[in-house]
Amino acid sequence: MKLSARNILNGTVKDIKKGAVAAQVKIDIGGGSVITSTVTVDAVEELGLEVGSKVSAVIKASEVILGVE
Repeated sequence: MKLSARNILNGTVKDIKKGAVAAQVKIDIGGGSVITSTVTVDAVEELGLEVGSKVSAVIKASEVILGVE
């Protein structure tokens, strides 16, 4: 599969918390970094995601917000 997005982070599913409609999927991308993606519960099931699954987080955004102390 080819994608136009250039920000692709490969990792391993560390945790999945399912709600009624949405699920939070925590992905360990290495180096002590974990990112969280919110997707539908249907997507989790259709993709067969479970703890230990290898995934690619594809980030395509029109803006990135930064903060400093």
